Amino acid sequence: MKTQTLRQLGGDYAVARLAADLPIPDWADGEGFVSISRTDEELSITCLAARVPADVQSSGPWRCFKLQGPFAFDEYGILLAIVRPLSEAGLGVYVVSSYDTDHLLLLQSVAERGIELLEAAGHRVLR
Repeated sequence: MKTQTLRQLGGDYAVARLAADLPIPDWADGEGFVSISRTDEELSITCLAARVPADVQSSGPWRCFKLQGPFAFDEYGILLAIVRPLSEAGLGVYVVSSYDTDHLLLLQSVAERGIELLEAAGHRVLR
């Protein structure tokens, strides 16, 4: 198993769910990590929780950890090495991939336990 370095991003994050046919709202973009995904069923926006309006369905607060990439598309086992110790301990995860790297989100309520598990598995977590 290849060990990884993750960097915890500042702030609390939220995952918001909007109707699939809505335009991307202005509040979605800004500082911090942002991911926007649209499917036939929904528009999902991951961003700093402070930007999500109170009347928008959302989940959180989440803590966000960036895997220190970049990683080639043909590299394998990266996410498995990160997710396995968390999953085996019963922690749920939310992962968002970008061109160069991946972002792991853990609910704030289990983030410290997640960091302990990642470090016990040999990974390095920078705060």
